[in-house]
Amino acid sequence: MGGILSGFFTVTESAAIGALYAFIITFFVYRDIKIKKMGIILKRTFKTLSMVLFLIASSNAFGHLIALLKIPAMAVDGLLTVSPNDVVTIILIIVILLLLGMIMDMAPLILITTPILLPVATSIGMDPVQFGVLLILCLGVGLITPPVGTVLFTGAAIGEISIEKTSKSLLPFYFTMIIVILIVAFIPSLSLFLPDILIN
Repeated sequence: MGGILSGFFTVTESAAIGALYAFIITFFVYRDIKIKKMGIILKRTFKTLSMVLFLIASSNAFGHLIALLKIPAMAVDGLLTVSPNDVVTIILIIVILLLLGMIMDMAPLILITTPILLPVATSIGMDPVQFGVLLILCLGVGLITPPVGTVLFTGAAIGEISIEKTSKSLLPFYFTMIIVILIVAFIPSLSLFLPDILIN
């Protein structure tokens, strides 16, 4: 955290630093694991990584296919014709993001949905910063939601727990996250007070 906040290294680099730190502490300070077990550890690591990377590759391909078929654009066109009410439009944006987050990875979704949904959000008076926060929150829920929840699959693989059991234990947290998303969507000051302080 100190390296990230000081700007010494990025978030991605901090993961590598954290792994190196854990390696030194585990093998040379506490000596909980013998160095000869490194082969078994690497094998388990590669097994987990291969599953996650395959999942990401598949979701990226799926995202490319959806973009080619212009499905998000058709969804937005339908969204705008459903109701002239701004509240309904915001709820529909949230529902679309949550549903897309369930079947696609976050990175391609940000690239696909932002240029499509941002004009819709700003047309009903939503600040771009507020929309950005809302977008990340909704897609973040998608990362732990089956069937293509990258973080969910990673956590279940590391903990050696089934996806079904993990998803069931997460149900109360899903409810809490939906409430937070609705609060951010309908109380702009919560996501805008810090940018307003920094800008003004």
